[in-house]
This record gives sequence, C-alpha cells and structure tokens, in this order.
Amino acid sequence: MGKFNSKKIIPRYKIVAWLLTFSCVGVIAKAAYIMTAKKEYWTQVADRLKRDSVNVRPNRGNILSCNGELMASSIPEYKLFMDFQAGYDERHDSAWNAHRSDSIWNEKVDSVCEGLHDIFPAWTAQEFKKKLEEGRRKKSRHWVIWPRRISYDKYQEVKALPLFRESPNKSGFHTEEYNARRRPFGDLGGRTVGEMYGAKDSARMGLEQSYDSILRGTNGVNKRRKVLNKYMSLPVTPPIDGADIVTTIDVGIQDLAERALIEELKKPTVNGWQGVAIVMEVATGDIKAIVNVEKCSDGKYRERKNYAVSDLLEPGSVFKTASIMVALDDGVVDTTYRIDTGRGVLKMHGRDMKDHNWNKGGYGVINVARSLEVSSNIGVSKVIDDFYGKNPEKFVEGLYRVGIAEDLKIPLMGSTKPNIRKPKRNSRGQYTNWSKTALPWMSIGYETQVPPISTLTFYNAIANDGKMMRPRFVKQVTKNNKVLKEYPPEVIKEQIAKPATIKTMQTVLEHVVSQGLGKKAGSKKFKVAGKTGTAQISQGAGGYKSGQVSYLLSFAGFFPADKPRYSCIVTIKKTGLPASGGGMSGVVFHNIAEGIMARNLKMRVEDARDEESVMIPDVKNGNLVSASNVLEILGIKQDTDWNTADVTVNAIWGKAHNDEKHVALNATNINKGLVPDVTGMGARDAVYLMESRGMKVKLKGRGKVKSQSVAAGKQAIMGQLCELTLQ
Repeated sequence: MGKFNSKKIIPRYKIVAWLLTFSCVGVIAKAAYIMTAKKEYWTQVADRLKRDSVNVRPNRGNILSCNGELMASSIPEYKLFMDFQAGYDERHDSAWNAHRSDSIWNEKVDSVCEGLHDIFPAWTAQEFKKKLEEGRRKKSRHWVIWPRRISYDKYQEVKALPLFRESPNKSGFHTEEYNARRRPFGDLGGRTVGEMYGAKDSARMGLEQSYDSILRGTNGVNKRRKVLNKYMSLPVTPPIDGADIVTTIDVGIQDLAERALIEELKKPTVNGWQGVAIVMEVATGDIKAIVNVEKCSDGKYRERKNYAVSDLLEPGSVFKTASIMVALDDGVVDTTYRIDTGRGVLKMHGRDMKDHNWNKGGYGVINVARSLEVSSNIGVSKVIDDFYGKNPEKFVEGLYRVGIAEDLKIPLMGSTKPNIRKPKRNSRGQYTNWSKTALPWMSIGYETQVPPISTLTFYNAIANDGKMMRPRFVKQVTKNNKVLKEYPPEVIKEQIAKPATIKTMQTVLEHVVSQGLGKKAGSKKFKVAGKTGTAQISQGAGGYKSGQVSYLLSFAGFFPADKPRYSCIVTIKKTGLPASGGGMSGVVFHNIAEGIMARNLKMRVEDARDEESVMIPDVKNGNLVSASNVLEILGIKQDTDWNTADVTVNAIWGKAHNDEKHVALNATNINKGLVPDVTGMGARDAVYLMESRGMKVKLKGRGKVKSQSVAAGKQAIMGQLCELTLQ
C-alpha cells in the first residue's frame, strides 16, 4: 500500500471544506434575509397561495320587530374582479394560448363594456374599456371592474354578460362575497337597532352590539388542499349561523312616533334642535317605539345618539309628580292641603322661586292637587321644604323608594342611571354637599339628572297600579322558527307606593290633562293622564342664562287613563321663547296617542255608509284571481267569465269594470311573445308581465298605469326598456 501523501490530499479537502462552508454561510444569509427583510412579502405570498386552515364566517342573525318584520338582516354583496391571466395553459404553447385569449377578448370586450354601462350608467362604455384594457396590459390577476360592492341582483346581471358567463378559469371574471347588514326600514329606530362597522363583522352600537354574541354565530373551518394546480376547500367544521332576536319594537308605532316628533320640531315656532319620544306598554314594560333625533348641519333630523337612555339633564316639572307622591305616601299632606303661592314669587332661602305666571299675579291659595295641575313651582317646593327641610335625607330616600332613581340596567351601550344625590354630613353633623336651596329646587326637577327612559318607567309604574316594570327591548331569541330563549317581563318593584297613593296620583294626572296645563295632550276619544315640564337647560359653567336661554320641554303620561295600555314621554330641546312643555311636547304626545289608538279601532263597513259613500271599490286590471279573492272576502257581488277550475292552475289576466252594484272581471288572452297591454294595472302586475317577457321596466309616478312607452301588441324584445307612467 502506498504512503499517504498529505501535501496533495489535505489542500483538496480544505478547498472542499471552504466551498461547503461558503455555501452554508450563503444559505444561512439568504434565509436570514428572507426571514427579515423579505418576511412581509413572502408572508403575503404564502397567505395567497396556501392556507392550511381558513375560517368560514357564519350568517349573522336577524333583528326582528315584535310582529316578525325584518329590522336588520345580512344580505350578500359582491365586489367584481378580473383575472387577465386566466385561460392560459402553461403545459402547452403559451404563444398560441395568448393569441387565442387575445382573439376572444377583442371579440367580446365591446359588448361587455356596453353591458357594464347599462348596469352601471355612472361610467360610459369607453371608460369601462379603458379601465379593463389597463388591467389587461398589466396582466393583473385581481383587477377591480367596479369600485363599489353590488347587490346579488346586480351581480346576476353582470354574470349574464358575454365572456363573464363562462367559468372563472376561462373568463377570469370572479368576485369577493361580503355579508352586508341592511335595515329594510332605513333609519327607523336606527340608534336602538344599531349598526355594524362597514365590511367588518363588528357591531358598533345598539342591539347589534348588546346581543352580538347571539347574532354573530360561530366560525367554521375549511382545510385547503392543492389538487391538479387548483386549491380545493374541504369542510372540517361547518359554521354555526347566528340566532335571531325578536325585539319589542312595533314598526308602525315607531314610524308614527318619529313622524309626529319631527313634524313638531320643524314648526317655525318650535325650531327644536333635539327630540326624544318613547312609547312603553304598561303591563309588560315593552318598548314599542324609541326615537332620538337631532338637527344636523343640512337642516334635516337624524338619529345620531340614543339620548333616550343616556341624556342626563334636569327633568323639570315632570319630576314634581315624584315629589308630591313622596309627600302623599309619607302622609305629611293630602291633595286638599292648601298652599299660599302669593302673587307668583316667593323668597326661599335668599332666592326667588317663581311660578310661570308670576307676571300675571300668580295663583294665590291653591291645594296640592291644583299645584300639580297648573305646575306651580311655589306650591310643590313649599310643601317639600316645609315638611322635609330639616330632614332632606327622608325626602331623598322617598324618591329612591318610589323608583325614580332606579338603575334600569338598559341593554344599550351608553345608557346611564339617574343621578339624584343624597345629603352627606361630616363628623360634626354639617352637610358637605347640601345647601338650603337644594331641597326646594330639587323638588321641582332641578339639581337632579334623570334620563327620559327613567322618567317614563316611573310614570308607567303609576299607570300599572304601582308595579314598576323593567323596560324590555328583546322578547325572544329564535332560530329556524324555534324559540331558544325567552326574556319574560321583569318586575323591578312590586309596589312603588301605597295603593291609595297610586290611585290619587292617577286621578291628579288625569286632571292635569282635563283641566290643567296638559290639555293639548288630551283627546276627545279617550282619557289621557300625564304631566307637563318646562325646564331651562344649564350651560355648564355659564349657568342657565348664558347667552340665549335653552329649554327642555317634556310631557310624560299614559293612555287611556281609565284602563292604561301605553305610557309615553316626549322631550324637545329648543332655544328661545316661546317654550311650552304642554303646548309643544304635549302636541306630539297627543298625535302619538291618537295614532296608536286609531290602529286598534275596528269598524264595520256599514258604519261608514252614507248617501255619498262609494261602496264598490275601484278594482285595477291585472291578475283577476287576486281581485276576485278580495271581493269575495268583502262580500261584493262579482261577474266572471272564466272557469273557476282554472284558478288553481294559472293566474288569470284581464280587465275589471264596476258599477254601483257589482264588479265585472273579464279575462283576456295575452300572447307571451308580444308586449302586453298593462294600462289600468297596478305596478306589481304590470312589472311582472313585462319582465316575464325579458323586458326592462322603469316606473314613473304612483297609482295605476296610465301609459306605456312601448305599444301593446308589438314583438317583445329581450332587454328592451319600457317606461310605465302611473297616476
């Protein structure tokens, strides 16, 4: 065996070792570079190309009214994209594929852009073409076709266009789907129903936020696997859709309350800058309507904050009811107790206490009941100061006892509890937070802060014979027509005062409306009980008279007074005079109360008959089967010229003619290939007939179809636009 020649071998090993060392260092350096400087880029690439687990969002539950009407629901929305590298097959001649793809694109692009313009008129066909050609030059795989999200109906229209109707792998047309939150009734009750943060699945406020865990549901999980150069999603854990919540809100009452409040705020004599209206069901505490509007910079009234549950302002004279109730319940006075209010001005501990009519000579000597009827500041404050002045703790304890200071635990973000301070003494027995004027001014609604819903809950308890109910916003949680959870009415206090005290207050509050300052809140149809309130709004450090004086006008009460079904509070904030709680908020209360009670009236048709009555209805042309069913229910005589056996199979189209005694329904033959005659029809039937022939319809006006832009009897052309004028 030959001798090992280290001088020749070792240098070779060293060269190999150094090469391996440099290679390792290079690999490590490159890896470090990728992990640091290029980390974000490759993370995005990895997320785009492969994700082992993908969260699948569930459908968010609906928010329903008390009658099952949709107040908030999730609907799909789409954003449109184009992949300009689709249609290529890298395994074959790319040049041939590129030529083929260019030919298809050049052939279809003009018709695609024309179609896009018809669907989105804001852009011309040339603008669409310019935009798409730019994406094609850049060979973008995710080029935006239209900048905004669109509805499912619009998406179906786009998907029907040439080229786009092909599969995504061939056409490159693809979408991203979003769950958009929509409210069918618009902003009605918006601050209470709540909102979502745009495309995020995150609740922003209202019931959406309070019941988010119920509405949201549970995410599912899909595994992604690459098969034949395509990614497939394999379900692992299916998503669990959110449940629905059934609220206590009545859409009809909500709409009525909102319109009544805004109508009053808009009056030149009022010109209010904020308003609140709440309607509560007496027996259950159900909130049937809650309105919060304020005047915006454009002069329109919108809901921007839930003042009904969060506004801590001095309530004014509506608080006097609680003050007198405490005195009556403690037995220190009765309603016949007489107070000398003088000429409307009385010095109380160095400050002038004034009645609203002090410049007219005041009320003189009146009893306790009358002091509430005319909302006498002197009458109420003198009673409270005379009997509780040396022991204000007892009066404040009485306020807490009757429930006006109760924490209602409202399930809405931003809700606040009343702030009624209790007197505090130091070790020497001296008050640290109390002055001699605190008690008389507290008794008439100053030096306290009570949100409107707390005031209403107190008045609702009076209407409910002393039983205080917690305001209820949600009745049930349901899913797939099954009730998962009930939220029954909840009693806060079984009795806020002695039954005799409650009966007395019910009578006094009825007299406030029938013979006091609350007359404008009353009705000739039923009895109303309640209390007015007019308070100056403090401007903070500026006091009550900093600049032009602002007022909080209120009316709180219930109806019908003899058998209360609903309670209601209306508050209006305005600047300057005139300012009247009874004359302004009371008017809104009146309109709401009469509107609600009118909904419950059931009258026979014979009761409305007189010598000028038209008892045969004006029946529209169109689907005569529907008209026949309604006429049959109303008991109105009708003449038909079709076989009744056909009714169960087909809709019968035709014309209606009526005279003083009956309605004649005459069927007509409608050729499916021709434009139908829709004159005299309602919008629904007319649109159905036109669209069933592939035509597009534009409506103008309301009522019956008076004319149609495409004459009846012509050949129906797919996509042709027909304008219908209704009157």
